[in-house]
Formats: sequence, C-alpha cells, structure tokens
Amino acid sequence: MSFIEELAPGFWLRELGRMTGYTRSISDSLVQKVSESISTATCGGDGDEMDTCRDEKAALSLKLLAIAAILFFGVCGVALPLVGKKRRILRTDSNLFFAAKAFAAGVILATGFVHMLSDATEALTDECLPTNPWSKFPFAGFLAMMAALVTLVVDFVATQYYERKQEKQILATSADSVNLVSGSLVVAAETSENSRKVFGEEDGGGMHIVGMHAHAAHHSHSHPHGQEACDGHIKEHTNSHSHSHSHGFGAGDVESSIRHVVVSQVLELGIVSHSIIIGLSLGVSQSPCTIKPLIGALAFHQFFEGFALGGCISQAQFSTFHSTMMACFFAITTPVGIAAGTGLASFYNPNSPRALVVEGIFDSVSAGILIYMALVDLIAADFLSKRMSCNVRLQVASYFALFLGAGLMSCLALWA
Repeated sequence: MSFIEELAPGFWLRELGRMTGYTRSISDSLVQKVSESISTATCGGDGDEMDTCRDEKAALSLKLLAIAAILFFGVCGVALPLVGKKRRILRTDSNLFFAAKAFAAGVILATGFVHMLSDATEALTDECLPTNPWSKFPFAGFLAMMAALVTLVVDFVATQYYERKQEKQILATSADSVNLVSGSLVVAAETSENSRKVFGEEDGGGMHIVGMHAHAAHHSHSHPHGQEACDGHIKEHTNSHSHSHSHGFGAGDVESSIRHVVVSQVLELGIVSHSIIIGLSLGVSQSPCTIKPLIGALAFHQFFEGFALGGCISQAQFSTFHSTMMACFFAITTPVGIAAGTGLASFYNPNSPRALVVEGIFDSVSAGILIYMALVDLIAADFLSKRMSCNVRLQVASYFALFLGAGLMSCLALWA
C-alpha cells in the first residue's frame, strides 16, 4: 500500500506534464494556422499571368469609367420604381412592375448562388490557405447558412417591432377618434337613430375601440379580391364607406406596409455588404484584362438590384427624404468601394491569405442574405400571392422573367 502511495504522485505529475505538452502543441498549431491565415505575403502562381496584363494607367482610366457607369445604372435602377410610381404603367401594382420585379429577383438569386457563394468557396479553399481547417470544412456554405438564419431572426424581430409600433399608433388614433365621436358627433347620431350606422358603431352613436377595429376589418374585407384584384377593376364603395379611405390603412394594408419596410431595409443590408466587396475587388486590381469585363457585368447587376430595392422602398411608402437617402446609399456604395480600392491598391495585396479569408467571409455572408431575401421576401411573397394564382398570363410572364433574370445573371459568370 505504501509502495503504491509513493508511486502515485509521480504518475500524476507525468500525466499532467503529458497533458500540458499536448495542450501546448495544439495551441502552437492553432497560432501557426491563424498566423498563416492572416498573412499579407503574396502566394500562388498567378503573379506572372497578372503581370502580363498589368497596366496601372489604363486600369485607372477603366476604374473611373466603371465608377461613372455603375453609378449611372445604379441610380437609374433604384430611381425607376420611385419616380415611376406616379405613372400608370410603372406603378407598383401594375403587372409590368410585377414581372420586372420577378426578373430582378432572379438576378439577385443568381448573384447569391452563382457569383457570391462560388467566389466565397474558391477563396476559402484556396491553396494559399492552410489545408486544416479551411479545406477540411465547408466554411463558405456554413457561413452562408448562418447568415440566412440570422437574416430570418432579424426579419422576424424587425417585423415584430414595427407591428408593435404600428399598433401603438393605431390605438392612439383610435382614442382620439373616440373622443371626437363621443364629444361632437353623438348628438347627431342620437337625432338620426333610424339612419344607417357605420359598421362597429355603438347604439349611443359613439364608437368603441373594439368597434373601430371591427370597422377597419370590415373595410379591409370590402376590397375586391380574386380576379377583380388581378384585373385591377376596383369597384366604388357604397355611400356608407365613401369616406373610409381617410381613416388610414386597413388591417391588411398595415401588415403589408410593415413587411415592405422590413424587406427593403434587410435587402439593402445584403446588397450593400457585397457591393463593398465587389467595389474593393475591382478597385485594387491593376489589370485591364480583369476590369473590362467587370464593367458591363456590374452595371447590369447594379441596375436590376437597384430596381428590386427601389420597388421594395416604393411599396414600403417611406417619406420622400427616407426613400431618397436609402436610394442614394445604395447607388454610391459600389463606386465608393471602387474608389477606396483604388486608394488601397498601392499597399493592399489581394493575393494574400488575409485578403482571401476576408473576401471569402464577406462573400459567404452576402450570399446567405441575398439567397434568403430573393427566395423568401421577393419570390415567395409574390409568387404565392392570390394575385398571381388568379392571373394565368401574369404567372407565365413572371416565371419567364424570373428564369430569364437568373439565367442571364448566371451567364455573366463566364466573364466576371
């Protein structure tokens, strides 16, 4: 027994030393992998190929052209739905706008799947990065999935926030209306007992808050649905509801407006995040061979992304100032990224492991956001609506536009 007791301390000391050495080796390996991943040294064998087409003067001229072209097409794309909502053919409730928005949704979907996600996978599995962990785990797909799930949470929380905010405003308006009705209109209601009453009105002529909600629900249900809504034939209300549009939104209108507010803001977040990376990537390049095909591709991409965003902003019914600020922020993001990349080109190394990791992470996150927004808030929201289901011609046109937009944007991957 005493012999075992004498050996025990030595055994535990040896085990502790072994565990300490194992932990130290893991720590040293981790530090080495991290340092290799954030290195700024040039790696890979593409240097000679890039030098054959390197021309800083020509590249600068092309970058200035890219800034002007992308800014112009971005402004046109985002402004078209905002300015055109006063024109019948470009109003957000027209069939043409519906089909054009489907085309833009296809462009955004292809941007996420074909461009951003594939670029992220290529960057994060580059041979310049340590094999372990970058090639052992599909980080690009994982980050895109997590970004989509986080976008879902943000979408849900933001919707809940705006719904509560809207409910408070409705309750405040309802309370004011109750005071007005009970204070000034109750006498008139009593003298005309046999006259027709507003839906939800009480016997005394005043309108209870519950009655006002019933009135709002009754009004919202009085709007045409089905084929009438598809064809755009809105019938006039009866005399008892000829004044009801001045009361505010119906329940369905409020919910739809809230969704468009959230969708427009989350969509802009996703578009802006990848526009920065696109602008920086173009700006740091000193190769005219790389920049030339990007100008046309990015102009096309920027126009239709702007159109989709502008349509969401228009449907959200923001104030003119708010809409203008969101539109301008979208339009200048990629040009600012190009300008910043041009300024950083002298000391930024786009072929370093650090640049590959940063670009891969940003591309993955952007891909997740864009894929979620395209599928859930743009495509599903419109294609599963009653308006689509009751209009066969609109179905055919919208599906054709969706596949055409996705196909054309995918084809641009051959050049950019």
